[in-house]
Amino acid sequence: MPATFARPELLASPDWLAEHLSRPGIRVVDCRYRVDGTGRQVHAAGHIPGAVHLDWAHELIDADDPLPFQLAGPDEFAAAMSRAGVGDGATAILYDDTASLYASRVWWSLRCYGFEGVRVLDGGWAAWVASGRPTSTAAPGPEPAVFTPRSASSLRLSTPDVRALLGSPDVELVDTRGPAEYRGQEGNAKRLGHIPGAVNVPAALLTVPGSQVFETPERLSRLYVEAGVQRGRRVVLYDGAGIGAAKAAFVLALLGYEDVALYDSGWADWGSRLDLPVAR
Repeated sequence: MPATFARPELLASPDWLAEHLSRPGIRVVDCRYRVDGTGRQVHAAGHIPGAVHLDWAHELIDADDPLPFQLAGPDEFAAAMSRAGVGDGATAILYDDTASLYASRVWWSLRCYGFEGVRVLDGGWAAWVASGRPTSTAAPGPEPAVFTPRSASSLRLSTPDVRALLGSPDVELVDTRGPAEYRGQEGNAKRLGHIPGAVNVPAALLTVPGSQVFETPERLSRLYVEAGVQRGRRVVLYDGAGIGAAKAAFVLALLGYEDVALYDSGWADWGSRLDLPVAR
C-alpha cells in the first residue's frame, strides 16, 4: 500500500473540490499572480466557479516595509480576507497556476493569523482544467465575512531571530533556493551564498514537473531525510523573500513536521547586510 501524507486534509483534489464546491462555508480563492499586475484579468478570463481572486502581493503585503513581500499587519490582512469572503469558520481552498507557490504563500499567511480551515488544490488550475470540470467567467461577489486575526508568531522569524539560532543543535536551517544560488554561483543580492549551516532542498523539487501536483509522500520524505532534516528539531525555511520557502513549509506540514518556521525576509535581507556571516 502506498504511503500517505501525515496530514492529507491540507490538500484538496479536484474530485474533493467538485464534491464540496457548493457546500456552505467553502470559499475558493484564486491566487494566480502576475508580476505585471494582470492576475485579475487572468481570473476574469476563466476560473473555478465561485472563486474570488486575491492579489496576495498587494492585498496581503505590508506596503510600507522596505523589504519585499513582508506580511501585512492584522487589520489590513483581516480586511483582505473579509473582501474575499474568507471568515471565521469557513474552509478556504487555494489554487494557482505556478506549482502552488503562491497558494502556499497564502496558506502560510493565513496560518500566521491563526486560520486553520485551509487547503491547497493539488495541481492547481491545471489539474482542475485537466479533470474536465466546468470553469466560469462570472464575477463572484462573496458576502463580506468576519475574519478574526490571531497571532501565531512562532511561524515567522526575523533576521535577529535567525542570527540568534545559528549553531544551535536543535535547529535545522533549510535554504529552498536553487543549487546555484545556494552555492553562491549566482544571485541578485549584494552577497552570494547561504546562511551558515543551512542545507539545500530546492522548492522546485517538491512538485512533479509538468503536472504541478505535489510529489509522493515517499519522494518528499526522502528529499528531507537525505538532506539531514530530522523530525523533532525546529526547521527554519528561507529563500529570496518567502515564496518557495512557504511551499516547503506547506510540504513539511503535509509530512507531519510540527515545528516549522519561515524566515520570510530571507536572502533579500541576509544577503544585503555586511554584518551577517555568509557561507559559500
